[in-house]
Amino acid sequence: MHPKYKLKEAVDSLYRYNYVNPEAYTRLVLDCVRFSDGHQAKRLQSHMDENLYEPNTTFIHNRLLDVYAKSGKLLDAQNLFDKLPQRDIFTYNAMLKAYSKTGSVDELQRLFIDMPSRDFVSYNTVIAGLASRGLARDALKVFVKMQKEGFQATGHTYVSVLNACSRVLDLRHGKQVHGKIIACGLLSNGFICNSLTDFYAKCGEINAARCLFNLMSNKNVVSWNSMISGCMKNGLPEECLELFHEMKLSSIKPDMVTVSNVLGAFFQTGKIDEAHKLFTEVEDKDVISWTTMISGYVQNGKEEDALMLFSKMLINNIKPDKFTISSVVSSCAKLASLFYGQTIHTKAIHMGVEKDTLVSSALVDMYSKCGQPSQAREIFNTINTKTIVSWNSMILGYAQNGKDLDSLILYEEMLKDNIKPDGITFIGVLSACIHEGLTEKGEKYFLLMKEKYGILPNLDHYACMINLYGRSNRIEKAIEMIKCMPLKPNSLIWSTLLSVCKLKGDIEHAELAARHLSEVDPFNAEPYITLSNLYAVNGRWNDVASMRKLMNNKNVKKFAAFSWVEIDGNVYKFVSEDRTHPESKLIYRRLNEMIRRLVESGFSPNKDLVLHDVGDNEKFESICYHSEKLALVYGLMRKGEGKQPIRILKNIRVCGDCHVFMKFVSRIIGRKIVLRDSNRFHHFVDGSCSCKDLW
Repeated sequence: MHPKYKLKEAVDSLYRYNYVNPEAYTRLVLDCVRFSDGHQAKRLQSHMDENLYEPNTTFIHNRLLDVYAKSGKLLDAQNLFDKLPQRDIFTYNAMLKAYSKTGSVDELQRLFIDMPSRDFVSYNTVIAGLASRGLARDALKVFVKMQKEGFQATGHTYVSVLNACSRVLDLRHGKQVHGKIIACGLLSNGFICNSLTDFYAKCGEINAARCLFNLMSNKNVVSWNSMISGCMKNGLPEECLELFHEMKLSSIKPDMVTVSNVLGAFFQTGKIDEAHKLFTEVEDKDVISWTTMISGYVQNGKEEDALMLFSKMLINNIKPDKFTISSVVSSCAKLASLFYGQTIHTKAIHMGVEKDTLVSSALVDMYSKCGQPSQAREIFNTINTKTIVSWNSMILGYAQNGKDLDSLILYEEMLKDNIKPDGITFIGVLSACIHEGLTEKGEKYFLLMKEKYGILPNLDHYACMINLYGRSNRIEKAIEMIKCMPLKPNSLIWSTLLSVCKLKGDIEHAELAARHLSEVDPFNAEPYITLSNLYAVNGRWNDVASMRKLMNNKNVKKFAAFSWVEIDGNVYKFVSEDRTHPESKLIYRRLNEMIRRLVESGFSPNKDLVLHDVGDNEKFESICYHSEKLALVYGLMRKGEGKQPIRILKNIRVCGDCHVFMKFVSRIIGRKIVLRDSNRFHHFVDGSCSCKDLW
């Protein structure tokens, strides 16, 4: 018979015979303590009350309080404490323990102040309770008071104080505690040494942590975890992996804390296969390890793998948490998969985590990146405590979807809400200024971020300004900014300049940008293709041929341009002039019918955009059978005559002819088309585009 069942039987016996037995009460209350059985303790107390039994000492009542504290039964503990005729230091300490266990910090501090006397247990309980609830500075004040009143700190005291110092990164007080530990001769205590290692690692003193770790003679799994997680927190994933290798050699078996940290280290160092191997070797995986894997896949561009792993997680009956859901939503955002994004949103609602700030911010980002800014705003409005991440997701979402003035208005609302902008905020704001052609306003924001908010512009901010100047016909100003900026121009800077030069047909400066871009990114095909475009438009076919020859000589490969359309959770991918699809004959027939309808309405394919010196028929086929046109027609075939928007994604910038084509189609068939290219979203409605033909 199980001991806990025996305890129940013994309490049942008391009720069955209904007699007062002080010895039985004492024995049974000790059993309740031993098994932390709050339910039987409550029955035992009720039996004593019904029989009007009042113990001569506080022993039994103190033990009952202790059981209630361990079981988290605060109400039962409070009721018993309030009616006790006599209390001693053990009574008060048991009640402190109950408050600490349940996180009732206000009551904990109030009772501590009101106690007629205190001992080291009282101090340890309060310090640990405050530290565990994030009130680290209050915990440190109590520790100082403890010393002033002459109480000797114990190992538990030092561990709690170090925990408090770790939470607020209080290196100075932590070092003082370290000194006291040495003076007391407690440094050899493994429990304390683990806490010191963890403290130094969290405060960024990784070398000090490593020294303490190396001094430990009997390292346990907590010791290794403190050091491994410390390396991860300090951005040292390689060192983390080295420690993991040492740990395996030491015959210490890793636990799930070890595994989660090492998985993170594998992903940070790009060792995805090693992460997968370790994950599959673990038998009893917890939600943290599943979430770490999913998050790692998302961070390494393996969004499909993240979604597949999430499905396996559910099949294995592992309940996801808000961190899991947030990571999976992020994978849907990167894939621009509205179907799966909405599915995960529904899952979040069923779990009751959709209003969590982390999840809701991810949902705002997902709907924005799926071309649904209205749905993103609906969710944004439901967030009670909006963080800078929430505001940034919506500000960027508006800017990406052509709602640039809404983006700027929202920025002003954020300031009124006393939220300080960060660097990401200004990328959204500057992007909105680019799309609206607000050069002076963009300059004002750029200066504001430095002068008012102390944010040093990074290369993304400079790229925004170069784009802004270039689009407003101030290429010289853009080049001057590149020359004067304190950061070394990278491929983003030169690519941005090249893009605006192409937009303005400025061959001279485009050649300058292309030359620099080739130097910093030798295998990037963009400078060759962009110059070829410009040369072709101006009829410089010899220069086009030279570009092709140069690409071949330098072994620079042009990456494939493709488009895809998502239908009922399935993705259909197309390349230019693609005839591999099983329904390609029907797709081309429908596309040619569509082109004839558009031509009758005034559409004329822009054959000048073809980069080959060929006849008109060849140019027609080259320009009319681009991947986004094929994806659009297939989407219309599959989605019938309804009003649901057709959603297309393209991995490069949409060409001018396809952009005009989409506008015509949206007007002729009366259906919204949402196209996301490498630059932004294009919402085509009734012959107009949200980008105002600036992209």
